[in-house]
Amino acid sequence: MELLTLDHFTGHVNETFPAALNEGEVPFVLVEARGLPTGGIAARAPFALLFRNASAFLFPQQTYRMQHPRLGEIGVFLVPVARERDGFLYQAIFN
Repeated sequence: MELLTLDHFTGHVNETFPAALNEGEVPFVLVEARGLPTGGIAARAPFALLFRNASAFLFPQQTYRMQHPRLGEIGVFLVPVARERDGFLYQAIFN
């Protein structure tokens, strides 16, 4: 598999990335894809993704197998970072 970059995600903001869980699939919507400051030599420029999930249940910090029609299946380590009125926000950092 090729190394994922910010360019893989920028065109997919506001799209759903279903994550496979034991009880089925849980929808995470990509709400932001942004670059991060570069601190040195790296295989890719660092970036951050922000996903929203409308469930009242807080999903734990872990790697989720997410599916996308153009990107295929990808493993994304999500960390819950904020609670909203209608769910939670989760962040993924790629460096």
